[in-house]
Amino acid sequence: MRARLAVAALLVALVSPAAAAASLQSALARALRVPHVSLAATGAVVLDLETGATIYSRNATLSLLPASNEKLAVTYAALTALGPAFTIETDVLGEGQQAGTTWQGDLVLKGYGDPTLSDDDLTALARQVRASGITHVTGSVLGDESWFDSRRTALGWKPAFYITESPPLSALIVDRGRVGRYTSHDPALAAAQLFRSALARAGVHVDGSAAHGTADAAAVPIGAVDSPPLSVIVQWMDRVSDNFTAEMLVKELGAVQADHGTTAAGVGFITGLLAQAGVPLNGVRLVDGSGLSLLDRLTPEALASLLSTMWNDVEVRLELLSSLPVAGRTGTLHDRMQHGAATGIVRAKTGTTSNASALSGFAGDRYVFSILQNGWPISWSWARVAQDRFATVLAASQ
Repeated sequence: MRARLAVAALLVALVSPAAAAASLQSALARALRVPHVSLAATGAVVLDLETGATIYSRNATLSLLPASNEKLAVTYAALTALGPAFTIETDVLGEGQQAGTTWQGDLVLKGYGDPTLSDDDLTALARQVRASGITHVTGSVLGDESWFDSRRTALGWKPAFYITESPPLSALIVDRGRVGRYTSHDPALAAAQLFRSALARAGVHVDGSAAHGTADAAAVPIGAVDSPPLSVIVQWMDRVSDNFTAEMLVKELGAVQADHGTTAAGVGFITGLLAQAGVPLNGVRLVDGSGLSLLDRLTPEALASLLSTMWNDVEVRLELLSSLPVAGRTGTLHDRMQHGAATGIVRAKTGTTSNASALSGFAGDRYVFSILQNGWPISWSWARVAQDRFATVLAASQ
């Protein structure tokens, strides 16, 4: 009798984990079934963070539009290649020479791609010029955006995305291009005009006007301001899913790492970095940084692998977790999963366009997951229902 009981107990111990796994897989599969979202165009993967084992997989290698989940690749590249403490400088350079309180020549405002540059920064720069003893400039104020190329959007964007989804891309842009009630289509010229006004407020008279220009090699440094550290910029980008910041960081990566401030150079560098990290790239095509491009493609397998890579790098993990929206609490998830097991437990990057919806991140410290859903168009409201149910099932199973 005792022997039979012992065998029965052993069978229960052996069967229960398998039964639990099957039950979890069944619950996850049910969570994805919603109206108006095709399961044939839905991919999902769940990995165990400790063992790396695949807990759930559906169309894991399906090549899909990622929407803003593309920003996860930018986050990884920026944090690893540039570092959390990296800052982006904006300079005032003098072309000519100083004679007493007069600068004989032009002042150049040179941008290096700071997406956070503001009118307050221009005020600080103008005061630095005044503090150097300059009260009169005989030349003009030139806006130098040559650190990046002059392309204002990325390949594959719908025309409507320009301005509405991202202001013009430029290495020199102030307050995201806003001038009064409007967004300037020439951010470098607008920046030079704003800086000329800031100089006047600081007590520096400029004879000439504002114009485009490129600083020459002999230009003299007069002032400089730095952006917040990259960790802060990435946190803003991911929490609110800011397209402009993602695109600026891609060009910054291209300029710093590949000597070309272009989107193509930036995404080329990012793709190479993913390959080095062992992220599976079959079915992956990165064209921009925001995920707005209709040419972008990612797979759930690639995203889950990328997130696992970031999790296993302790420094990157801390920065990533602080930047990801928290279910029912912060960012683009503040009004989702407000009640239930996922609240405060799930941290994930959202993604939404008319053709794609996505959610990729972590359920506590046990699971990493990625869900990509496409449609022409997609019902993003039903897609989010599926994503939230899926994440809640994971959170409840820890």
